[in-house]
Amino acid sequence: MIPEPGVVPAALAEPTVPVRARWTAAVVLANVGVFAAWLGPIQVLLAKQSEAVAPGNKEFVFGLVTGVGAAVSVVANPAFGAISDRTLSRHGRRVPWVVAGALGGAAGLFVLAGADVIGLMLLGWCLMQLFGNALLAAITATVPDRVPVSQRGVVGGWVAISQVLGALVGTALATAAGGIGLGYVACAIFLLLSVVPYLWRSGDSRLAQRPPLVVRDFLRGFWISPRRYPDFGWAWLTRFLFNVGNALGTLYLFYYLQDEVGIDDPDTGVLILTAIYSVCVLCTAIGCGKWSDSVARRKVFVTGSGLVMAAAGVVLAIWPTWPGAITGAIILGAGFGVYLSVDFALLTEVLPSARDRAKDLGVINIANSLPQVLAPAIAAPIVKHLGGYPVLYLLASAVTALAAVLVRQIRSVD
Repeated sequence: MIPEPGVVPAALAEPTVPVRARWTAAVVLANVGVFAAWLGPIQVLLAKQSEAVAPGNKEFVFGLVTGVGAAVSVVANPAFGAISDRTLSRHGRRVPWVVAGALGGAAGLFVLAGADVIGLMLLGWCLMQLFGNALLAAITATVPDRVPVSQRGVVGGWVAISQVLGALVGTALATAAGGIGLGYVACAIFLLLSVVPYLWRSGDSRLAQRPPLVVRDFLRGFWISPRRYPDFGWAWLTRFLFNVGNALGTLYLFYYLQDEVGIDDPDTGVLILTAIYSVCVLCTAIGCGKWSDSVARRKVFVTGSGLVMAAAGVVLAIWPTWPGAITGAIILGAGFGVYLSVDFALLTEVLPSARDRAKDLGVINIANSLPQVLAPAIAAPIVKHLGGYPVLYLLASAVTALAAVLVRQIRSVD
């Protein structure tokens, strides 16, 4: 089939036309929806459900469900990304998977709403991870598809805010809904509604011809050679380490407030800390993303933000009180806002191939998902037998600081 004039360049060429605010807002809202559907359960609902299902072994059950779900996401994100890169649809490459991801993710949340045994928890959470990653792979790829490099810092800042707002919205829905089941239903409904504005005005360019998908090359693509693409390799490794530190520090926040800090209402405590953290992210993400665009520098911002985030872990380790938790949330939010906005812009500048943007970003997202598999295996024995929460947060701080230092190894981006 002869490609239609202009179709392939629109889909694969580097974008040059600035995107409008309403398109950015639609992408941000879709991201808020999927992160609310993930983080509401992780921050509150799965922790409470694990305690209800296995009160004497809540840490193990919580770690098992989140770990298996994260293992699903390790495969799902690059797989759906590769499929999205090759999707022929009159609506574009990304739209069909945004729709499928929202519907399938909502189905997983509805399963969780009625789950009273570990098997159903695993089924529901794996469905949410599978389809949520289909949505995330597609919506993330719209940024390098549509946004010029000169605009990616500020757009990346807004996308960064979507993750934080998703945590805030998801936690609020989970807390205010009035029960575990109702919390899952509220997150599912919000997920479905959140993608509607993007579907209305996606501007998704379609392919006239499907690029070939060679299975051997696809499997190799799950790990892109750091020797051939060293900057992509360093970007992957540093994001992996950042997310290991973040996962170690946040996975057991509910139990940290309940068991270490000793507050009476950990649900509300998580919501308050998430709100404080979100405000701090808002204060730094957009401004520093725009600043990064204006000076055309990325690495110094990412390194600095990582060191700030590491300081938050130290505070939580040595000051396990409610004021200490608030202070840690302020410091972590300030650093994480800068990191999320600028690091995303950096990542889009080291992608190996325009043809495989969604798949390559899916490989990057393994660096987001794999730590969720590893963190429970590391954190549970530390909390129970190897020094408790102080050791856990000091380890999280050390890993984050290491990631911040290694960012300097990326050579092609200033």
